[in-house]
Amino acid sequence: MTRVLNSERREALSGETRSVVVFLHGYGANGADLLSLADPLAEHLPDTLFVAPDAPESVAGMPNGFQWFPIPWIDGSSEEESARGMAQAVEDLNNYLDALMVDEDVLPEQVVLLGFSQGAMMSLHVAPRREDEVAGVVAISGRLLNPESLKDEAVSRPPILLIHGDLDDVVPPQSLPAAAEALQEAGWTDVYAHIMKGTAHGIAPDGLSVAMAFMRDKLGL
Repeated sequence: MTRVLNSERREALSGETRSVVVFLHGYGANGADLLSLADPLAEHLPDTLFVAPDAPESVAGMPNGFQWFPIPWIDGSSEEESARGMAQAVEDLNNYLDALMVDEDVLPEQVVLLGFSQGAMMSLHVAPRREDEVAGVVAISGRLLNPESLKDEAVSRPPILLIHGDLDDVVPPQSLPAAAEALQEAGWTDVYAHIMKGTAHGIAPDGLSVAMAFMRDKLGL
């Protein structure tokens, strides 16, 4: 059964929505956490609506903390529970995106997914498996899950920007080149990468600036 995702939003600064950025938060956070990025981005993307859904599952012991799927080495869940949770979250997110495009009257090529950590993993997994190609994916401090199945399962190949801190002690920095290599092997030609120097598991100003430039370019702004 599909779960409806609660969602925060920040209206387009200009008052007219011509594009949408969907923020997908990390493990134990919530939509409001990433929606704060709309403040520095809106000035450069004035016709963009920013939305930030909460992941579908609450995290035990974390008030207002959510997860897209269980992580065995953090919560003691099994690999089967994690895979089952992710499959359900993928369905939830796809339904959220479908409804969003109808409600806001935008086309896939007017939509960018920007994910952080577990949200980046969701972005990299969901976008290529959607028939209609989105404008782009920004994956920050994440990793590409199930790279071995990507070539066979990808039905679209949107532009992808990979961003990672070189001091990340949560998701290893090596995840970036591993993802880039897997994407290229799966037929991607539009893959970009940026390393945030001296940055741990977070988003540094230079990373956000690169993401903003990428989104402006891919949205044709």
